[in-house]
Amino acid sequence: MKVLAINGSPRKNGNTYNALKIACDELNAQGIETEILHIGHKAIHGCIACNGCKQGVCVLADDEYTQWCEKLYSADGVIIGSPVYYSAIAGSLKCFLDRAFYSSRGRMRFKVGASIAIPRRSGGMPTFDQLNNYFLISEMIIAPSYYWNVGHGALEGEVLNDSEGISIFKTMARNMSWILKMKEYTKDKIELPEKIKRDWMNFIR
Repeated sequence: MKVLAINGSPRKNGNTYNALKIACDELNAQGIETEILHIGHKAIHGCIACNGCKQGVCVLADDEYTQWCEKLYSADGVIIGSPVYYSAIAGSLKCFLDRAFYSSRGRMRFKVGASIAIPRRSGGMPTFDQLNNYFLISEMIIAPSYYWNVGHGALEGEVLNDSEGISIFKTMARNMSWILKMKEYTKDKIELPEKIKRDWMNFIR
C-alpha cells in the first residue's frame, strides 16, 4: 500500500514539507510506503473549463503533469499539504487539484485522503476545508485526527516547534494506516457500494 503526499508549497523543504514528512514517517513506521511529491514551485496552468477531459486526461497535460496524475490515481491514499495564502490554497496547487480531480472520472473513489494546512497565524481552517472538498466530492474516505490538521510556522522549520500540531499529524497518519489496512483486509469480503448514476440539474432554466 502506498500514500502519495503532495507538497503544494513553493518551498521544497519548508513547513509544509516538514508537516508532510512527520505524517509520512509515521505511515512508514506502520508499514505503509510513502512518497512526497513537490509541485508547489511549478507554473501550473489552471482549468480552462473546456470539458476536454471527459476521457480522463486533461487537454493541457504535459509529460510531467501526466506523471503526477499517474502517481495520484495509482496511490491507495493521498495527503495534500498547502501553505495558507490569503486564507486559501496556494495557487499552483489549486490549479493542479482542479484539473487532476475533475478529470479523475471516478479514479479517486474510496481512496483514503487527508489534508494539512500550514498558516503563519490564521487562515488554516478555510484552507483545510477547501482541501477536504476535493476528497468529499470524489467519494473518498477522509482520515481523521483528534483535531484539525493545521500546523503553524512562518520561517522554515518553525512548524517543528508546534508540538500539538506534530501529535495531530501523527494521529492522522496512524488513523490513515488503520483505514488502509482495514480496506485491504475487507476488499474480498465486502462489496463496494453500487454507484448511482449522477443526475445533473441546474437551478437556472
